[in-house]
Amino acid sequence: MGKRYAAYVGSYTYIGNSKGITILDVDAEKGTMTKRKEVRVNNASYVSASRDGTRLYSIADDGIVSYRILPNGDLERMGIATIRGMRGCHISTDAAKHYMFVSGYHDGKVTVLRVNEDGSAGEITDGFYDKGIGSIAERNFRPHISCSRLTPDEKFLCAANLGIDQIKIFRFNKDTGKIKLVDAVRCELESAPRFLRFSNDGKFMYVISELKNYISVYSYDGSTGYPNFELLQTIPTVGKKHSNVNAAAALRFSHDGKLVLCSNAGDNSIGIYDRDETTGLLTQKVVLPISGEYPKDIGMMPGGKHFYSVNHETSTMTFFTLVPEKNYFYMHAAPLRIDQPNCCALVELPEE
Repeated sequence: MGKRYAAYVGSYTYIGNSKGITILDVDAEKGTMTKRKEVRVNNASYVSASRDGTRLYSIADDGIVSYRILPNGDLERMGIATIRGMRGCHISTDAAKHYMFVSGYHDGKVTVLRVNEDGSAGEITDGFYDKGIGSIAERNFRPHISCSRLTPDEKFLCAANLGIDQIKIFRFNKDTGKIKLVDAVRCELESAPRFLRFSNDGKFMYVISELKNYISVYSYDGSTGYPNFELLQTIPTVGKKHSNVNAAAALRFSHDGKLVLCSNAGDNSIGIYDRDETTGLLTQKVVLPISGEYPKDIGMMPGGKHFYSVNHETSTMTFFTLVPEKNYFYMHAAPLRIDQPNCCALVELPEE
């Protein structure tokens, strides 16, 4: 029997006809997805699966909704937890499934939640409202925390604040779930660091900047007990020919960590990069259009041959085959219609 996969796409519900989360069946060999059903949750602007693939967490207007992922891929609602703030925009968890970190774009807040024994989101253990003034009215004028994630050694929590061009670094206490601000990575003025990820070996941090349209590569070392980040590289998210109006959006790794993918809204393209596992540096392979508008999320399919783009403005997902030896990719299936999609979480299901 081949491995089975399901995907979960979160959508806004205040416009369009989406109920919130669309469940999709995944054919990893063909690189396609088909709709199965929808689950009602208001404004599921971000969904995230637990690391073991047994739980799904969704942003909602009134907090974090937790679901049990059933063996067939369906969702069973477990409950909702408040974050005592405005609707979040990103969720991440620790490796041991003890804590959850919610980023607040609208109120500039990081919220730490305890994860209950049953895997659902629980009580708040700590929170932090960022302060400061940026440089561009509204979009880059006040704090907007768009992504928060632990360093791989889980000593520190990194919170990307695209509103004031900083990544705040907090010391994280695993016993209490408390965070304490200890440092900040100060990014280029008006760059808007939107999203960050760490390499599998824990040595490098990759940050995509929405307004300057580049990926920054940092080395990371926490062995001294203090966070040490050093900027190694910035590389454009777009090709030589690109739209004059663009916002860099999503950032993903291939499953083996050898490729980095990014998306561009405005240019409506995806860039693919080779990643040197020793130095962490990136080399741009190709940037091509995605046959949709505003690719808010992207991701590789299992097997590494196919990938997808989640296109918010055209309410579609598009699917592509990567041809690495020739440095290009092509669309191999018809677009899939999903109203106002924002993100996609892909999960391997248990064997039947």
